[in-house]
Amino acid sequence: MSESRFVNKEGQTVPSVSFPVREGEVWVSKHSDDIFKDRTVVVFSLPGAFTPTCSSTHLPRYNALAKVFKKYGVDEIVCVSVNDTFVMNAWGADQEAENITLLPDGNGQFTDGMGMLVDKADLGFGKRSWRYSMLVKNGVVDKMFIEPDVPGDPFEVSDADTMLKHIAPDEETKAPVSLFTKPNCPFCSKAKTLLTEKGYDYEEIVLGKGVSLTSLSAITGRETVPQVFIGGKHIGGSDDLEAYFA
Repeated sequence: MSESRFVNKEGQTVPSVSFPVREGEVWVSKHSDDIFKDRTVVVFSLPGAFTPTCSSTHLPRYNALAKVFKKYGVDEIVCVSVNDTFVMNAWGADQEAENITLLPDGNGQFTDGMGMLVDKADLGFGKRSWRYSMLVKNGVVDKMFIEPDVPGDPFEVSDADTMLKHIAPDEETKAPVSLFTKPNCPFCSKAKTLLTEKGYDYEEIVLGKGVSLTSLSAITGRETVPQVFIGGKHIGGSDDLEAYFA
C-alpha cells in the first residue's frame, strides 16, 4: 500500500477560520475559537450532507452516543462538511440530530487547513472532505482517526464507537434501537418503558407519520405494534422484548 496523502495532526492547533452560519433569518460568523477555545470537542468530518453512509450511520451514531460522550467531559460534538449552511441546516432537521453541531465549511478553509481536502470531481462533488474524526482539547488535536487512503469512501475508524473507545475504553455502549409504534398503544408504552429502564435510547417510528401498515408488514413480517429492532436484529413485540432481556 502506498503512503497516505494525509498527515496526522495530533499535537497541532486546529485551523483558525471563520464559518458563515445561517441561524433562522440571521447570518452569524462563528470562529474556531468560539468552538474550541477552553473546551473539549469531538469533531467528525465527512464528504457531504445527505450522502448514504453519512446519513445512515456516521451522523446518527454520534447523535445517539452524545450523552455518553458528555459524561466523559466532551463539551460538544461537531460535524464538519464542505457544504453551505442551508444544506447543513436542512440535513440536521431531516436527521433530527439535535445533539450534534453541524458546521458548514462551505469554502473548505478548515478542511484544507487540516490537510483533508480531496478532489471528488469524478462524482460531481468538486472539493470535499476526506472522512476523519478527532478529539480536540483547547484547540489542540489530542487524537485523530483518519480513514485509510484507498479508493472510494472507506468508513472504518472515524465512527462514534471507535472515538468513544479511545476516550472511555471500559464504557459498554448499547446497540442502536428502532421501535415501530402507533399512538395510544399500551404495548408500545410498555416497550418504551422497558427500553428506558434497561438504559437504551431508541428511534421511534410512528405509523401514520410517513410509515404505513404495509411498510411495517414488509419490513417485519408482522402487522402489530410495537416492533423492536436492536442492533439491526428484529426482536419482535413487547413480550418478545421482555423475553430478550430475560
